[in-house]
Amino acid sequence: MSAPTPAGPGPEGRGLQPSAFGRPSPALLARADRGFARFLAPTTPAAPEDGDQDDAARQR
Repeated sequence: MSAPTPAGPGPEGRGLQPSAFGRPSPALLARADRGFARFLAPTTPAAPEDGDQDDAARQR
């Protein structure tokens, strides 16, 4: 009681995979570009520690 096997090839169509299968979407590429640009952006140097916090703690 199984389904009969088709005699010829299946009908042409999209099938189960979309036509752009394997290609990244423009939105995904834009997001990756923003992340890479943020990664390459120059960083600001950290502010030098003045030690004011330690002096305030000693005066208590």
